[in-house]
Amino acid sequence: MNEWFKKRTQTVKDKWGKWTPLQKGILIGIIVLIVIAIVMMMKFSARPATVRLFNSPVNDEVLRSQIVTRLDNDNVRSYVSQDGYISVDDEKTAKRYRSILVSEGLEPAAKDPYSLFNTQRWSQSDFQNKVEWQEAQERLLEGHLKQLDFVSRANVRLVLPDDKLFTEEQAPTTASVVLFAKSGAELRPHVKGIQHLIARSVEGLKDDCEYITIIDGATGEEINDTKGQEEYNRMSFIEKAQKIISKRESEYTASVLKSLQSIYTDDRVRVANMKVEMDMSEKESEKKEYTGIKIKEDNVNTPYDDSVVVEKLPISEETVQKTFTGTGYNPEGPAGMDGQNPPVYSDNDNMIGKSEETGTKRNYALNETHSKEKVLPNTPDRITVSVNIDGKWNYPLYDEQGKVRISKSGGYEREYVPLSKEEINEATKLVQNAVGFKASRGDSVTVTNIPYDRSDQFKEEDLRFIKAQQRRTTLLLLLIGIVVLLVAFILFRIISREIERRRRLRAEELLRKQQAEREQALWDAKEQGMEVTMSVEERRRAELQENAIAMAKEHPEDVAMLIRTWLMEE
Repeated sequence: MNEWFKKRTQTVKDKWGKWTPLQKGILIGIIVLIVIAIVMMMKFSARPATVRLFNSPVNDEVLRSQIVTRLDNDNVRSYVSQDGYISVDDEKTAKRYRSILVSEGLEPAAKDPYSLFNTQRWSQSDFQNKVEWQEAQERLLEGHLKQLDFVSRANVRLVLPDDKLFTEEQAPTTASVVLFAKSGAELRPHVKGIQHLIARSVEGLKDDCEYITIIDGATGEEINDTKGQEEYNRMSFIEKAQKIISKRESEYTASVLKSLQSIYTDDRVRVANMKVEMDMSEKESEKKEYTGIKIKEDNVNTPYDDSVVVEKLPISEETVQKTFTGTGYNPEGPAGMDGQNPPVYSDNDNMIGKSEETGTKRNYALNETHSKEKVLPNTPDRITVSVNIDGKWNYPLYDEQGKVRISKSGGYEREYVPLSKEEINEATKLVQNAVGFKASRGDSVTVTNIPYDRSDQFKEEDLRFIKAQQRRTTLLLLLIGIVVLLVAFILFRIISREIERRRRLRAEELLRKQQAEREQALWDAKEQGMEVTMSVEERRRAELQENAIAMAKEHPEDVAMLIRTWLMEE
């Protein structure tokens, strides 16, 4: 075994010595990569696949679904085990959303509020029981408040005083609550309901802001203060009233613009003022009315009203008639005593009198109406509208020759046409119908014709017109320059060709004269029998000339075409 091991070791050493440095480096790199891969595999295989979001299970199905939905909204993958644990992919995500869910009030309850009483002890005191009972009440009320949709966190502190023998000595039960609202929610509109909830959750706690203090944890403001709540309600009412009035003014403004801009252009109509006065206070009225009694209905088949209405109807009548004849009874006191009557009555004692009494009592039925109504602010008390309509600007204006009339500044010459009185009256009627004009409530509608300041608009239009005129002039001058250049170029070509033609004619004439003189000299030499010696150039020129003359005689059209081509190229 040792020999085999020695042989293998020697073989490896021999091969290692024969390898080049590059081969050795490759082998070392492969070994290092294998070791790193093994270490990484062991590290990742030992790490759990997911990380728990909370260390305690979420047994409440509603809370569990809310947490999962919240994670799904942020595209975070979550896993729920059979025992209620919620897990995410990595530790970073778990730390981040653990704080987010706690701030939004979506963390699972740590333990039952009454779990304090599940602990068994050898000794138990009344004070300890009272403290645990108070703590359980606080936890229970905190959980109760967290169930509200607009509350994310709650902190409750209760003061439960000891019972006293006499009521006068009994201290009141109080509660202080700190609430944190969810994002986008407000606590103040629900403060009354929260106060009632707290008062009914704690025994002996009165539903009064003197004994219950509710603080907004975000601002540190007491939100159940009666004076503060009244001020808040008043400001809220004023804000709502202003919104209603602004909405009504916007509706009237849109109606006025729609009715006028369809006749005039958009830039000619402006609503200078739109004011709606409304009494936003609620009103209650009670009234009693007496009207006539209709004893016959109107016949709808007749073109006139044939109904019969009377003021009253008799329902009972009582008639009384009394007649008396004789002397009147005059008491004179006890028997045997003189009477105490005055002498005037004593003298008339034995006279006979007669009296008659007649009376009639009739009861009538009236049509009586009792009405009691509560009027909410719905209709405006007064409407004030001011509308201005601009006249019409006519431009461009043309003269008798059909040219645009230009002002001294170089722009358009314009003419302003104002509105007539009839147009203003008709526009006033349109505005009155658009806002529901009523003269009885003092509505005011004013339509004016005041020209708008269009200086900037006219400057811009005149600037465009001047630039267009300048471009037109520039193009015209450019075209004239191009025409002049073309004419000059054509004249130059004509004159150049004429000069070239004359030069060519002079050269041809000179060559012709020289050739004639040369021929004449040769001819004279031949006649005199002299031997004439010609140079190589003269012979070549003579041969070319003879060939050209021969070709011109044989093919005159081709020669003319060739000469014309030469002239065009030159």
